[in-house]
Amino acid sequence: MDAFQDLLVDGFSRVEEGVGAVLEGLGAEQLRWRPDAEANPVGWLLWHLLRQQDAQLARLAGREEEWAQGWRERFDLPYPPDAMGYGQDAAEVGRFELCDTGLLLGYAGAVHASTRRLVEGWDAADLDRVVDDTWDPPVTVGVRVCSVLEDALKHLGQAEYVAGLARRRG
Repeated sequence: MDAFQDLLVDGFSRVEEGVGAVLEGLGAEQLRWRPDAEANPVGWLLWHLLRQQDAQLARLAGREEEWAQGWRERFDLPYPPDAMGYGQDAAEVGRFELCDTGLLLGYAGAVHASTRRLVEGWDAADLDRVVDDTWDPPVTVGVRVCSVLEDALKHLGQAEYVAGLARRRG
């Protein structure tokens, strides 16, 4: 692999590993616990970061999301089929009832494997391809991928924090 591919695979591997670390030993109640009525629970944060990674990178690759490969049905969330959490209000987030850490781990693995295949298939010129010319400067694949990784890492940090609070509650 080229250096840029190694770097991106490493970054997204940290997300997958971080999801597993957050979920380790977490119970169903902790997965759904919210510090207050406006806050996001750990499970929702992890689901959201995986959904945004899956959806945005699938669009870049022109392929179907992992979510549509049976994960949507397995999660059985009370949201529209293409939901990824973006723009959901506190009441919508509050309907997140997933209590299966194994399901989140499985989806994380599928999203990471898909991400890895995508990154390994790129050459350096692919990073310069414009994917959104409504911005000045236009958004390239490289910029979009960095944005996806940044968003995933931010939400992972939030999930780590909320999980720590939930564990300390007992």
